[in-house]
Amino acid sequence: MAKNSFSEGRGPSQRQLRVGELIRRTLSEVLLRDELHDPDITRLSLTVGEVRVTPDLSIATVFVLPLGGDKQEEAIALLARHKGELRRIIGRKAKLKHAPDLRFRIDTTFDQMDATRRMLSDERVQADVAKTDASDAEGNDTP
Repeated sequence: MAKNSFSEGRGPSQRQLRVGELIRRTLSEVLLRDELHDPDITRLSLTVGEVRVTPDLSIATVFVLPLGGDKQEEAIALLARHKGELRRIIGRKAKLKHAPDLRFRIDTTFDQMDATRRMLSDERVQADVAKTDASDAEGNDTP
């Protein structure tokens, strides 16, 4: 069984990043051009935020988000229903010898960014930042 480079504290290889981005762009194009001919998927207007590929390139985890963030479970179910067809299309268009198995997940990046933004705008955090800035301006290195 292949080792997962993420669990060892290392990031993905250049090959994983390259293949993941190729799959992301290809899948985005397929969904944009409605090549699945499924009106339910077209209606959702999906964004493909990221694709993470395992080190052996056998599995690609696709992070998607429907426009407006609504109907997330429906989007995952629809994509999973078409995963065989999507895999064939991606393999053909991206010219991959072996197209990876596709796993679909909701992209939570935007939610995480919003939570971070809210945390940083909290008045207690702002007070700590101001105190640290004042200490740094006085030349005091201790927080």
